[in-house]
Amino acid sequence: MNQSKQMTDGALFTGIFILLLLMARFIPAFIVIAIFLLPIPFVLYTFKYSWKPSLLMLAAAILFTLFFETSVTLPLTVLVGIAGILIGTAIHQGLSPYETWGRGAIGFIAGLLFVVLFIQLVLQINWLEEIDIMVNDSMEMSQEIMGQYGITDQTQAQELLKDQIELMQDLFPVVLALIAIVFAFLTQWVSYKLINRLENRQFRFPPFRSLRFPVVIIWVYFVALLFTFIDLDPNSVFYLAVINIFTLTGVLMTIQGLSFIFFYANYKNWSKAIPILSVVLTLLLPFLLLYFVRIIGIIDLGFGLRDRIAQRKK
Repeated sequence: MNQSKQMTDGALFTGIFILLLLMARFIPAFIVIAIFLLPIPFVLYTFKYSWKPSLLMLAAAILFTLFFETSVTLPLTVLVGIAGILIGTAIHQGLSPYETWGRGAIGFIAGLLFVVLFIQLVLQINWLEEIDIMVNDSMEMSQEIMGQYGITDQTQAQELLKDQIELMQDLFPVVLALIAIVFAFLTQWVSYKLINRLENRQFRFPPFRSLRFPVVIIWVYFVALLFTFIDLDPNSVFYLAVINIFTLTGVLMTIQGLSFIFFYANYKNWSKAIPILSVVLTLLLPFLLLYFVRIIGIIDLGFGLRDRIAQRKK
């Protein structure tokens, strides 16, 4: 009976996935939303039956993609399948929401890397060449715009624009990681809502003020920071690794700082508008507040600042 129920549910969730996949394929505006909705059938099925049956569901979904435009549906199916199974397995194992989120982010990163390699190796689309073309087009467009406004000395502005574009190229891995983190959160949040409704559970994320990253992230951040003071070859793999690690850990420290602000506002019984305003201002005025919030995050994580404050209350 259980085996029959498992197969029936597998067919049901596979059908739901296929429906969402077809919507993503034929409705371009739906593709962004679909990326975090498509893993949910895998999450729900894996939550109920663990990861082994889910691999069969993923294999069936991949087989179905062969009947459609494989260049689009295959990488997308692998991407969301890996992420969904990892999130579902974490929930099935009773891991904490933040541990589940971390596994989901890893799943999305692995899936995105597969997409990049698929496009590079199978579709024979060279990412570096495409980016160079985009850079050249952007440079030409900016020259035309500045020429229309009568700006004749464009050398400094062009160099600054080129440096910014090259920096974004170098930070491509960080961009992938941040996209994965965001999509993992959205997928997990929606999955929690559905599981709570369908299975009468009480899954939810803890308050943002309780978010705390592992202390090891500080050491990784400072080691990467030290290497940024060394004159490294900008074209070397080591240089790219350093700036990506430094940027990603810096973002995490900033999130930690914002989490502490939420904690302190709750500790002082301040209005909820104050920490929300701090987030908005940090995003709008990063050149003024970003590093300040990051320092707060480093102090909080490195010195157990919120633990010390909590002990005073006792």
